[in-house]
Amino acid sequence: MQHIHRPDRGEKRESNQMVFGIRAVIEAIDSGKEIESLFVQRGLSGSLFLELKSLLKEYNLGFQQVPIEKLNRITQKNHQGVIAVISPIVYHNIEDVLPQIYEKGEIPLLLMLDGVTDVRNMGAIARTAECAGVHAIIVPRKGSAEINPDAIKTSAGALYKIPVCRQDNLGKVGRFLIESGVQLVVSTEKTDDSIYAVDYTVPTCIIMGAEDVGVSDDLIRISDKLAKIPMFGEIGSLNVSVSAGVVLYETIRQRTRTQ
Repeated sequence: MQHIHRPDRGEKRESNQMVFGIRAVIEAIDSGKEIESLFVQRGLSGSLFLELKSLLKEYNLGFQQVPIEKLNRITQKNHQGVIAVISPIVYHNIEDVLPQIYEKGEIPLLLMLDGVTDVRNMGAIARTAECAGVHAIIVPRKGSAEINPDAIKTSAGALYKIPVCRQDNLGKVGRFLIESGVQLVVSTEKTDDSIYAVDYTVPTCIIMGAEDVGVSDDLIRISDKLAKIPMFGEIGSLNVSVSAGVVLYETIRQRTRTQ
């Protein structure tokens, strides 16, 4: 007798950009849904879970192992030990985006965020970037703020308008940009050179880091310029979204002056 699989009632439920159940998550990944985050019950096993793990490896997707209590706090529905959060945006690849910018005859202005994990900072930066005409925002696949409704709201919808490129390796992306004629400018305290001494009228990628640790050494090593925002008070540092705005609008000042 042929066995007919009857999906559990909890498998296909989707609410608030969440998918519950192993089979439903597998189907979401197979259909091309962008997975923002994935929570898996600690100690989960079984053939269907092995199928999911294989798929995650194929698509280079990570997951967080969490106690069942956390999953139960997220939903009272039958989650089968797996909950996926679906991204509200479609991510891009910088290797596809950059040639399109050049083809339009425009001078690329890119923004790379290395380790910015606060969703409201992400949203505020995206809003400023969109207003400043940034062509794309580049973020790492791991260790970056989740693009969720809070980020979208803080961005005033900018995250729907500006391409966000989620990449596996920012160092590799940096080398690709250099080879493509884009200068890398790192905003950092580890230099005496001012942001106002940099020429932003050429193809440029501005790199901002997390407020606590800054930009990674790998990106600093390969960058063309290190640039510091002048400070005259006692605190000595700005919120990363404010810093991004300062550097971006120096770029706009220079570019509009040469037009």
